[in-house]
Parts: sequence; structure tokens; C-alpha cells
Amino acid sequence: MSRGLQAPRGTFDVQPGDARRRLRLMGIVAEVLGRAGYEPFETPVFEDTDLFARGVGESTDIVQKEMFTFEDKAGRSLTLRPEGTAGVCRAYVEHGMHKLAQPVKLWYWGPFFRHEAPQAGRFRQFTQFGAEAIGSDDPSLDAELILLLREIIDRAGAGPARLRVASLGTPATRAAYLEELTAYLREHERELSDEVRARIDQNPLRAFDADHEGTQRVVAEAPKLLDRLSAEDRQHLDAVLGLLEAAGATYAVDPTLVRGLDYYTRTVFEFESERLGAQAALGGGGRYDRLVEELGGPPTPGVGWAAGVERMLLAAPNDEPAPDARVYIALAKPGQIGDAFALARRLRDDGIRVEVEQAGRSMKGQLKQADRIGARVTVIFGDGIEVKDMDSGQQSGAEGFEETVDKVGEVLDR
Repeated sequence: MSRGLQAPRGTFDVQPGDARRRLRLMGIVAEVLGRAGYEPFETPVFEDTDLFARGVGESTDIVQKEMFTFEDKAGRSLTLRPEGTAGVCRAYVEHGMHKLAQPVKLWYWGPFFRHEAPQAGRFRQFTQFGAEAIGSDDPSLDAELILLLREIIDRAGAGPARLRVASLGTPATRAAYLEELTAYLREHERELSDEVRARIDQNPLRAFDADHEGTQRVVAEAPKLLDRLSAEDRQHLDAVLGLLEAAGATYAVDPTLVRGLDYYTRTVFEFESERLGAQAALGGGGRYDRLVEELGGPPTPGVGWAAGVERMLLAAPNDEPAPDARVYIALAKPGQIGDAFALARRLRDDGIRVEVEQAGRSMKGQLKQADRIGARVTVIFGDGIEVKDMDSGQQSGAEGFEETVDKVGEVLDR
């Protein structure tokens, strides 16, 4: 027998139970962010490749190894989006959002794509939601966004989650530090992994992310960027931390925390689940005060984060939401489908979930189907209309649609 078609490696189908969990999470995200003034926003799932090369950074793993890039029929290079912030900032510039009241607060939800080795919590097509606040460098925005993500994690049941916070400083501060770090890594080059050694000049900060044992020993004694921050950068970080403390949030300042994207400046943060293994990060982000300008816009500060839907649900209890109470309409005689449709529409107008017999089953088979789908009520069209309470087995006749609707409501209200 030939092997049947399957979903591509690193992708998956979202079946109804998991889809309900995702919709519930989306509702939490929309509610929490909406209350804070963040508006829903969408960008295309593919963009010009140059957007990510310029915005994310040519030396990053994402650009060098993980992007799904292709040419359209006109020979233009396009890329399935690997992250959301660059696209939002491109839209901010394209649509002249700097003319709006600042900061512009947006949130998004959708599919993203990276060519990575699939494992638990890591896929090649995955879903993220994120939030961005563009147009202000006030540290209260950093703290607000961190607290909003924590609230979503808690509401989703994905906690407890450990919050790590650091600062990458401004570009000038970081440039001086990178020279110092590069020189230090060169002194210990023989102890580093091949990958880190190959990228010392391009992106020495990535050494802090390496799993290689020798590299970890080297970076443990490396100079730390937090110790090299300017007074202004340090003041900004202290303000963020002070606001987190005022809100009762616990955190750990982690001088080794780096993010895999080049556009970050100053605040960076990450939430890690205590329930997950190697892929422990639920979400994170930071400040990107130069990204809008790098994409052709005016100098514009920004801050934001993204979180993984699959990881969030992996960390949360698998308490699949129960489907809405159902009504099943059974047909004892042929030719009654029109009446069944009319009643179904009437009940659905009242917000009730209704399914109609559409598979030619016998009456016995229809009652089994009603049990199978978890129907609370079965309405039987025969010589008249019968309303059956599936829990008690009690059955009573009804005259016309209005009485039927009333009797269905009485059963559902019990």
C-alpha cells in the first residue's frame, strides 16, 4: 500500500479540540491587550526579503539559515515572515503612522515560518501573537508590555513563568562593548565552538546563547554589557525595574540574556516556563529604538514582544474547552428537512448550537449520533414534534416552532 499524503515536516493540523483552545487563548489576548489600548493589526505573511535582511540582521541565524525565501514570477525575492516586528514597522513607515497620536499601540496574531529542526515546541510553521508600542521611549511602555504578557501567561494557565530582564544599551554603548567582547573571545578562541568562532566578528553576542560547554565556560568570565551601560541606559533600565517592582512583578536581571534579532536596543526580556524542557521560552522581546529609521522612516523609538501559541498551550493544562450545549434535530420521516432547517435557523438565531440529521441514519442511529456529539436536547420531527431531554430521557410534544423553542430553552437552562 502506498504511503498517504501527510502534512509537511515541521507543520501540523489543528484539530477541533486544540482549535477551541487556540480560540480561547486568542480571546484572552484580545481582551487583555484591548483593555490597555492596543488595536488589532495584520501584515502579509510574506514580505520583500530585504525587509528581514535589513531589519532582523544579516548575521542572525534567522536570516542566514532559517528563512523560507523564494522568487515570484517577476524575479523578486520574497520571504515568508519569520517574525512580526519588522513587518509592523514597515507598515508604520508605509502608512505614515508617525502622523498619528503617539505611541501607536498594535497587536497581531498569525502564522510565521522558520526552517528549523522540528521538536517539541518548535515548528517550521508556527503561530505567534505579539504587541508593539511605537513612538515613545518612555520606560513605562517597556514595563507595561512586560506586565501585559505576564497577565496573558497567567490567564492562559501557562505559568509559573520566570521573567529574565536585561539591557543591551544604545548602539554606541554596545559598539564599544562589542569591541571589548570580541577581543576577549579572540583570546579564548580555541575553547569556543566552531559556530561561535566563525561568527565572532559578525555577532559576538550570540556566544551567550551557545550550548557548547567550552563556550559557556568562556562567557561565564566574559565582560558583561550591563557593567558597561551609560548612565542614561542604566537609568532607563532602573526605571523599568522600578515599575515592575511597584506592580509586584518578580524578575531576575540576567546579564547573559541576548535576543536573536539585531534590532534590539536597551530593554530585553524573556519569559520561560518551568513546565517546558529545552524550548522553555514562552515569549519575549524588547526595545528597538532604531528599527523604524533603518527601514526608511523618521527616528522613532519602539518596544514590543512576541509569544508562541504552541508553546503557551504546551505549558498550559490540556483542559479542552467543552463545546457549546448542542441541539440535534432528528427526522423520523423523509421530506421533513425543510422544516428541520427552518427550526435550526430559529434556534441558531437565539445563539444555540444546532446540528441536523444529514446522513440518512435510522431513528436508532440518529439517537446514537445525538449521544455521540453530546447533544443536550434532541428534537424529533415525526407525525408531530417531540423534544427529548437527553440527560433524563424525558420526552414531550410541542405545537409549532415557538413552543419547541421554549421547551428546548427550558431543558438547556436546567
